[in-house]
Amino acid sequence: MAGLELSHIVKDFGAVNVIRDVNLSVADGEFVVFVGPSGCGKSTLLRIIAGLETATSGDVVIGGTMVNDLPAANRGLAMVFQSYALYPHMTVRQNLSFGLENIRMAAPEIQRRVQRAAAMLQIDKLLDRKPRQLSGGQRQRVAIGRTITREPRIFLFDEPLSNLDAELRVQMRVELSRLHAELGSTMIYVTHDQVEAMTMADKIVVLRDGRVEQVGAPLELYNRPSNRFVGGFIGSPRMNFLGASVADATGDSLSLTAPGMPAINVRVSGGAKGASVTLGVRPEHLSPASEGWPLEVDVVEQLGGASYLYGRLPSGDRLVVFEAGQTRARSGETIRVSSAERDLHVFSSAAGEAALPRRIP
Repeated sequence: MAGLELSHIVKDFGAVNVIRDVNLSVADGEFVVFVGPSGCGKSTLLRIIAGLETATSGDVVIGGTMVNDLPAANRGLAMVFQSYALYPHMTVRQNLSFGLENIRMAAPEIQRRVQRAAAMLQIDKLLDRKPRQLSGGQRQRVAIGRTITREPRIFLFDEPLSNLDAELRVQMRVELSRLHAELGSTMIYVTHDQVEAMTMADKIVVLRDGRVEQVGAPLELYNRPSNRFVGGFIGSPRMNFLGASVADATGDSLSLTAPGMPAINVRVSGGAKGASVTLGVRPEHLSPASEGWPLEVDVVEQLGGASYLYGRLPSGDRLVVFEAGQTRARSGETIRVSSAERDLHVFSSAAGEAALPRRIP
């Protein structure tokens, strides 16, 4: 196993700047997830770590050794791709052992590694089948098993679950988390799905336009997003954003107003009287109240164990409300909703839309 250090990584494709001065530390044994929208550079960054792409500038250090000029095959890493990339004419056993046979590893050691990987992934009864006889989830287990047999220093995953249906993705998330706990290996995982990031990561790296927006534990990013982008990307459904202005700024308290809504008081640092800001609140932090913001309900989704209300405020801002259980609200009616002050986020209207630091625990 090994840790990873990225120092001032830049990657240009001609005139297009894809990775912009990325610095990152990954500790030995950590499960780190790169997350961000399509085109943010997360897969390119993973390929630079793997040695499949060369950085325009910057250093990649694995286990304390700089590997900038080291070929991919010599970095001691193993990668699982979005496609399973299995040999269709080979059995599962042959797919698992093929790479080890190529480096002339002794047969008893190959057998030990194949049996160990197969047992871990619960595919030991499938060893004599060919890929066409397997389900999508079983094929992905074989692809992961192939990396386990190599006993790499770091595991790399490039959106490995995106080809699976929703139920299988949930199952494989659990399997990967269990595998990480069992192996204790360093794992770097790329996805555009923030649910995967929240449920599996020790640490999340949020990327946008080739830059790191925030790095932290899942709940740290959920509870303390550094800017509006992170607040909107982490959490499902996404955070609600409401336009507001600072009616009064006294000490560490702001009074915010929006058309047709009562004043909202929040304790944060920064924000001058008259300034425009964005108020953020997550759907799960809103609840019906006798006094609060008037919400005209457009659509109600009843899921049995949970309900979602979609509506608009007098300001015109759209709002999503999550209710546990079944709701009494109906489409076309106006209800009032509120949120605890501790669950409100205030973002600057300046470039970067940074979060204003809160003054509550």
